[in-house]
Amino acid sequence: MSGEKSFGVVLRGLRQRGRLTMEELAEASGVSVRAIGDMERGRSRVPQRRTVVALAEGLELADTEREALLAAARAARPTRAVAVAGTVVPPRSVGDFTGRSAELALLREAAERAGTDEGASVSVVSGPPGCGKTTLALKVAADLAAEFPDGCFVVDLHGVEGPVDPGEALLKLLKALGVSDRRLAQEDAQGRAGLLRALLCERRCLVVLDNARDEGQVRALLPAGGRSLVLITSRRPLTGLEDVDRLALTEMAQAEAVELLRRILGEERADAEAESVARVAELCGRLPLALRVAANWLTVRSGWSVDHLVRRLADEERRLGALAAGDVRVEAAFELSYRQLTGQAARMLRLLSLVPAPDMTAAYGAALSSIGVFEAEDVMEELVEAGLLQATFTGRYQLHDLLRLFARARLSREETPGEQEAAEDRLRTWLLDTAAVAGRWYKPGYGAPPSSWRGLVPLETAEQARAWLQSEAPAWLAALRSAAGRGEHTRVTETADAMDWFVDLWVFWGHWPEVFRLSSEAAAALDDPYLQAVHLSLYSWALNTCERRHREAVERADEALECARRAQDASQQAWALNHAAWAHVELGEAQEVADKSLAAIALFETAGDREGWLQAVGSYGHSLRLLGRAEEALTQHERIIAFLDSPDCPVSGHVADLTRNQTIGALGSDYAALGRWREAADQHRSAVSYANRIGLTYGESHSLVAMGEALIELGDTEEARSCLRQVLALGDAAGSRYLKTAQKLLDTLPAQ
Repeated sequence: MSGEKSFGVVLRGLRQRGRLTMEELAEASGVSVRAIGDMERGRSRVPQRRTVVALAEGLELADTEREALLAAARAARPTRAVAVAGTVVPPRSVGDFTGRSAELALLREAAERAGTDEGASVSVVSGPPGCGKTTLALKVAADLAAEFPDGCFVVDLHGVEGPVDPGEALLKLLKALGVSDRRLAQEDAQGRAGLLRALLCERRCLVVLDNARDEGQVRALLPAGGRSLVLITSRRPLTGLEDVDRLALTEMAQAEAVELLRRILGEERADAEAESVARVAELCGRLPLALRVAANWLTVRSGWSVDHLVRRLADEERRLGALAAGDVRVEAAFELSYRQLTGQAARMLRLLSLVPAPDMTAAYGAALSSIGVFEAEDVMEELVEAGLLQATFTGRYQLHDLLRLFARARLSREETPGEQEAAEDRLRTWLLDTAAVAGRWYKPGYGAPPSSWRGLVPLETAEQARAWLQSEAPAWLAALRSAAGRGEHTRVTETADAMDWFVDLWVFWGHWPEVFRLSSEAAAALDDPYLQAVHLSLYSWALNTCERRHREAVERADEALECARRAQDASQQAWALNHAAWAHVELGEAQEVADKSLAAIALFETAGDREGWLQAVGSYGHSLRLLGRAEEALTQHERIIAFLDSPDCPVSGHVADLTRNQTIGALGSDYAALGRWREAADQHRSAVSYANRIGLTYGESHSLVAMGEALIELGDTEEARSCLRQVLALGDAAGSRYLKTAQKLLDTLPAQ
């Protein structure tokens, strides 16, 4: 179709067939009405590929029609000549260049090292589409041109769209360096490459090879050493090149992004809506191309407020479409890289948009696509090579916010609803199954995963389980919310139940009340009184310990007790009573603590629940101290230690460690109540050491504060000061209660 017709005729025919006016096509594609009119009438040059792609998207063309339109554009486009600037002035202004001070410093250092034996003479600047690679390279060329007296040469290799042949680029560079046509005619391709290396070795030149497609396009253009510096920009890191410096460029820092917007908009206008400008920077993902498009959009629409743009960008489904100015569209920049991917990598990118977390591992890709972890890693590395996925030093991957939106749009367009739902189900199932297996490492009766379990991540030790639960918490929490919203009540209760004993290792995560609220609601939906008792008790713990909503904690524990009675389960009745007792401790209701603890002890003994019995004896000891009977409290806590020390103790592992640590601290508090401060300090010192060994930060902070109080009573202010500062060093993991107490005590100590 396009072989016999001009691009303008093809475009007009497709637009009219789609029953679109020029204005409607402009709105759908982001290309101006005037530009479309000029193209259709043949009055303008054929647009760049990204503009043609934008038009194809606006016309909603099928793949065959899209390729036909692109073919018509290619046929009408004259053969491209390599743009080589042989002057010290780069061909584009970088007057509003902003930020990137660390990156500029690295490239300036590279320039200084060029010509010495201390570094490579080639630097590769790589990064995702729109991150400002070319702008950075041209800024460096402008700043350093005077240091390269033999010339500054800029070559656009058009690597993403219509890549320039390496031989042609080589020929043009040699001509720019003054090599005669006669000499060039005497050399073959290999000889010309050698000639370029020799010239760059002898002379002091700066060469920018912009927008390289791959290693093969630039390898013949690189020096083997010498005084020149070659800067390569590419969406790919070009890992096949040897002896080069590499600089991975990502989005800008927030302050830099805001400053770029201020420079383009003008300080007066930007500062008048400073909060909205900052929000635009965030919604643009701090990606330089998106920031420039957004700022240019506002510059043209000078009567519109910045907040108006914020409202447009806040809609995720329309954000990419809104980031268009003239024939420049952020989505088109992503599209160019996307179309170069293999089918497997393109599908992986689409599926990764479903990950409900800021970063991920290869296991996420494996779960989403039903392939092995190593195969998923290979596919994700292809995305890294294409600049569409970022790899961090910790072995995790990040998908830029705007690329996530791009991938999500492609997912909706290229996958059926059934395929998308199946992928979501696979990811949710994997996350929650893995969370349950990891949590059960700490739960009596479970421990290590069963031999039949085949997971995508190693959970061979309790430490690995804890690390996974904490590092992947944003994702498995989101999966739990999704499961709750979808009515997957059994999955929700099973996942939350697995966290029963793990919670003490991560008390101040911030989301336990939500986890156990969801599981309580799921248990109610299942109309299972036993499950209701379990999860209402856990919810009571979270309200009491994490949010200090003590009266509500008592109410939930009372509800749990009623459910446990309906289920006729003595152990769950005891747990409900014990959780209520601990809430009464915080409320200062000592007699209620004693009464409910004693009742829990009897029920735990009836049920044969030794783990629970130990907890209830500890609660009872605490109540005795509150009632002024510290000697009796001491006896109860010593009883627990003796039980744990017995050769045939039925309680072991994490529960034994946790109980021992709690009890050592309780003994310290008993001694303190008796005024035996040296013994109190020694017990708390032991508790600090024990808590640190088992990774119990909550217990460590509690004992450090108590130890500090005992040392103050003993007049040892310096060691007390050290203890209290350790609490502050633990930060949020210590809990706001202990942080405040530690700071208050520090303030009472004499100045050093």
